[in-house]
Amino acid sequence: MTTTGKLLDMAKKMAEAAALKAIEINVPMVITVCDNAGNQVLLNRMEDSLLASISIATNKAYTAVALKMSTDTAADLAKEAGQLFGLTTCDNGKMVVFGGGFPIYEGDKIIGGIGVSGGSVDEDMSVAKAGLEALK
Repeated sequence: MTTTGKLLDMAKKMAEAAALKAIEINVPMVITVCDNAGNQVLLNRMEDSLLASISIATNKAYTAVALKMSTDTAADLAKEAGQLFGLTTCDNGKMVVFGGGFPIYEGDKIIGGIGVSGGSVDEDMSVAKAGLEALK
């Protein structure tokens, strides 16, 4: 195998596993991975996935890195009475606060984020988690 960079190699592995899960549940998805600075490393748009899912998945990966937490965790904090209420108006609207984005860890260090969009929140989260599982 020719290496194209450690994170990109990991991203390809995650995207393949996530896509297999999306096929299993019969929901076309967009899967993105960004580095620890929020820069996109990989975008995999499955045929017939929603066009809106491109930016949503990208922003989920970014949010997971920017906040150092999953986007479903951010959702609870961003509710009206939450500590991060108003978060979705920050960072030029790039913050996504519903499930489907997770930080990618190497040991205890965040090295990137994965974002998935195209289905329900539960479907997006299950596909993203399948991608993360590929690294174990």
